[in-house]
Amino acid sequence: MTDLIANRIRDNATKLALPNLHSGLEELVARAEKDSMGYLELIDLILDEEVGVREGRKFRHMLRASRLPHHKTIDEFDFTFQPGLDKRKVRDLATLSFIESKTNVAFLGPPGVGKTHLAVSLAVAAARAGYSILFTTLDDMIGQLTAAQAAGKLARKMLVYTRPSVLVLDEVGYLPLERNAANLMFQLVSKRYENGPILLTSNKSFKDWGEIFSDTALASAILDRVLHHCEPIAITGPSWRMRNRLAAIEPPGATGATTA
Repeated sequence: MTDLIANRIRDNATKLALPNLHSGLEELVARAEKDSMGYLELIDLILDEEVGVREGRKFRHMLRASRLPHHKTIDEFDFTFQPGLDKRKVRDLATLSFIESKTNVAFLGPPGVGKTHLAVSLAVAAARAGYSILFTTLDDMIGQLTAAQAAGKLARKMLVYTRPSVLVLDEVGYLPLERNAANLMFQLVSKRYENGPILLTSNKSFKDWGEIFSDTALASAILDRVLHHCEPIAITGPSWRMRNRLAAIEPPGATGATTA
């Protein structure tokens, strides 16, 4: 391949927005020669590499826009620490069929058992598949919606939470909501109902949601829409964050002590 042809290929690659062909031309040609590729195989290789670069760039953009607190995957979750958790059920969710069926997923359990990790890992898998994601805590979302409501911009702000393919709503139930805040939650759930799933985490069982929303009727209306299409997963094991701390503070000889 002459320098003239190589330069022309690079120029055309730039015009066609094919960055991998521009920067990796020699490597692609070397691979083609090594494997004795035919013309169609070489074209297929070039296009496949470009698609991979674009999908990787799109995935990174999705993650930046998602506001996820971390990018941990399901493979990083220690299922041996939570033996009561149905690993197969979680793996099935990772196929992302819940997105197409508009099914909510609720991870329920006490602090530290891995609820947020699992919700985020499903969101990462969804972003890798090209779905738009948004992560927020319930408290932060309500604060944003309340401020927008006071400024007369509620409808526009609501779109921030209804437009993404998947909404990750973390820490539902850690703080009780006043009636107006509960009403905003109802509006959000109603707008996403059968339009896009919510991945939520909560330290409260569904029967205790009346305490969260300070209004039994509103709580029932919210639950009605959340649970109509929902995959609840209860995690009842020990706290991952406290696993070493508890051992460190346990007094000598406590192992054989009786409990009241």
